[in-house]
Amino acid sequence: MIPHYGDPGPTRALVASLAPQGAPIIVVDDASPEPLADIDGATVIRREVNAGFGATVNAGVAEVQTDLVAILNSDLVVTDDFLASYLAAARPFLPAVVAPRVVTYGHVGASTFTFPTWRHVLAQRVNVVGNRRTWGSVSKLIGEDRPDNPEQTYATDWVSGAAMLLPTEEFRAVGGFDERFHMYLEEVDLQKRLAARGVRAVYVGAVVAEHIGFASSAPSHRERWQLESWLNYAEKWGWKRRLRIAVEVSSLVNLITEVVRGLLGRETSPLRDWAARRALTRTVWSAHKRRDT
Repeated sequence: MIPHYGDPGPTRALVASLAPQGAPIIVVDDASPEPLADIDGATVIRREVNAGFGATVNAGVAEVQTDLVAILNSDLVVTDDFLASYLAAARPFLPAVVAPRVVTYGHVGASTFTFPTWRHVLAQRVNVVGNRRTWGSVSKLIGEDRPDNPEQTYATDWVSGAAMLLPTEEFRAVGGFDERFHMYLEEVDLQKRLAARGVRAVYVGAVVAEHIGFASSAPSHRERWQLESWLNYAEKWGWKRRLRIAVEVSSLVNLITEVVRGLLGRETSPLRDWAARRALTRTVWSAHKRRDT
């Protein structure tokens, strides 16, 4: 099942790679500005209203008739034996949410994580910490849970939503993705609910997919979507107030850091950046409050 939005090129290339591998393919177009045309080897479903990743996947999985479903980002590049290798690696651990090693532009990013807390948000949003996420100690601070060897098999709290294979009925049993998450954290919330049913998350590093990255979302929207998703997640799992404190503290730390960098002769705009972050935070919190009421 492939959720699609925007540029049709990566989606068509992915379907072309997967079609000869024998599995039925469903592509759901989340109301792209240019509707996705039919693709040989796949069933294309077109949504009338853009509703985000979770709603798009839910619409696709509703049409799945197999026991297992692989949910794959449209901007993945896979090998000719990807599905067979993926299924063989996953079977010993089922029922589970199983993810392959995802490589972005030749760099192995984190695919395995601990369930997030307000502390992870604080660390991620403080620039001097979040910008150094490749450091081992910082990686843990922001919630990454990397295996010692990226090629090994590893059980963790949750795995990246770029590629997930899981039992179709388990997905349906927990209600699929929570569609209040427009973008980001929807796979975390899903896997937290699945974990409560005993469905664990497993990373199989011997199976590899390449990720083009950010092919389907505008950079200008990502920060707001991420903050909205943090708010939805924190409210749902009981740490909304602590999230607000973490966001405010991180903005203050970033302001102080940028002022110091400016005094050292670096080109910075600390007050403007701080004001923009505060304005975005107020906008997101106000919109969330209006939605609740």
